[in-house]
Amino acid sequence: MLLALALICIAVTSCNGSNKASEEVEPENIESYAGNTEKATFAGGCFWCIESPFEGIDGILSVVSGYAGGKEKNPTYSQVSSGKTSHKEAVQVTFDPDVISYSEVIDIFFQQYDPTDEGGSFYDRGSQYESAIFYHDNKQKKVAESIKQDIDGAGIFDKPIVTPIVKFTNFYPAEAYHQDYYKKEPQAYKSYRTGSGRDRFISNYWEVPKASNYPKPSKKELKEKLTPLQYQVTMEDATERSFNNEYNGNKAEGIYVCIVSGAPLFSSSDKYESGSGWPSFTKPIDARYLEKPIDRGHGMVRVEVRSKFGDSHLGHVFNDGPEPTGLRYCMNSAAMKFIPKSEMEAQGYGQYLWKVK
Repeated sequence: MLLALALICIAVTSCNGSNKASEEVEPENIESYAGNTEKATFAGGCFWCIESPFEGIDGILSVVSGYAGGKEKNPTYSQVSSGKTSHKEAVQVTFDPDVISYSEVIDIFFQQYDPTDEGGSFYDRGSQYESAIFYHDNKQKKVAESIKQDIDGAGIFDKPIVTPIVKFTNFYPAEAYHQDYYKKEPQAYKSYRTGSGRDRFISNYWEVPKASNYPKPSKKELKEKLTPLQYQVTMEDATERSFNNEYNGNKAEGIYVCIVSGAPLFSSSDKYESGSGWPSFTKPIDARYLEKPIDRGHGMVRVEVRSKFGDSHLGHVFNDGPEPTGLRYCMNSAAMKFIPKSEMEAQGYGQYLWKVK
């Protein structure tokens, strides 16, 4: 009886279980945004579950659920979900590439679905629920192909990744009811994610960022644990001296973690010599471990980089870095701890070994 009730709940709350009257959607207003913008379009099964993970990440300006890749104009939810069109349920992410790179955005996408599933997504079956990366230009294509190859080569999954990387042709926003569904129907959304097996799959293969995994010590504890410089940098937003710091010249393989919370921040594979005198990286291990508020201090407007769970100052990010991201994450050595590759497994960071090439 309990199993029957569970199956009924799953059916009612599945991604294709809602067919409310069609409404025109008003995507988040980004026309007045003064910074640079770029779009990324993905399909990974139920669009509710691909939209929500991108919400609330600094640098991401809007996330819209919709339909992509098909020939039919202005498709409706009932048409797409029934498999009567050539479209896929998809999301379109608009972001500021000076704050977060396409590489970081696609890293997050790959952790939200089963990229080895050919016939749909979890229990939503059919071509309308198959995955896809729709690249908007050749640069995006190269980045997507490189990351797909890296994940495949790391052997994270038992089967090869089948997600195609195809040229973007069109995107139609879904009806208003489907936008921010996780906010409008939180219980139904949670039941769908749990019942479909998506959350279980994700937790089996990836570390889901949680504050409970990386708790921040009290300021009293930090004063006892950290050196005066480390405390000044992390808790008081100070900047260490250029060139005269621990990791600027470090060429060893491993990862850099938050000295306050222990959360993973950067890989040595993404470290490069910027000439600035501070350790510099092209991208973080996972943008969801960071916050990037605007820093208007010292008569400048910059993008600060903070450890999300440590609530600590790390440095700044600039748009003068090398390809493939074009970003320079300029960090303070005093805000980080280096974990050599040989010690990552023993110190609980084994899941990130594939990030160190």
